[in-house]
Amino acid sequence: MKNSIISVLVAASLGTASLAANAENTWKDSASDAWIDGKAETTLMLNGNLDSFDINTDVKNGKVILTGKVDREVDKALATELVMSLDGVADVDNQLTVSEEMNDEDDGEVMQSLNDAKIETVVKTRLMFESEVSGMDIDVESEMGEVTLSGTVDTDAERQLAIKIAENTNDVKNVVDMLKTNDKPSNA
Repeated sequence: MKNSIISVLVAASLGTASLAANAENTWKDSASDAWIDGKAETTLMLNGNLDSFDINTDVKNGKVILTGKVDREVDKALATELVMSLDGVADVDNQLTVSEEMNDEDDGEVMQSLNDAKIETVVKTRLMFESEVSGMDIDVESEMGEVTLSGTVDTDAERQLAIKIAENTNDVKNVVDMLKTNDKPSNA
């Protein structure tokens, strides 16, 4: 009888501990989802390309569900990428509807424009981090993957290095050299 009472007490205490642990895990999961939801809404709101007031977020077990509407297909893809990049997000279920259908030509132009902006940023960043190039003095423009470098550099070697850096950047198809050098011809 004494062993039976002890067994019941042990079973009851284990059950209570299990319920308490389960309740704590449920609370932590809910708090984590709320935290992710807040980060997702803030990220969408801070992006200048999206109208975050038309996008709703809901999070369940780390999976973000996007509902609402966006203007273009590229906006829908951007929303997915922005949210997927957040810590704690396990998956994104993008249920956004596109209100304004663009034809393939318009969509392609938008994607090319985004790609050119990315190329300009990458080339400029690489030039800035190269200690042998005065990257602050070089302007970078990209159109359809063709990069134009302009500005003034100190030497022809620096000009050639800047061109090679641009040529070796992903998605660059051609480099147009408009750089000027401060090299003074030597008197022989």
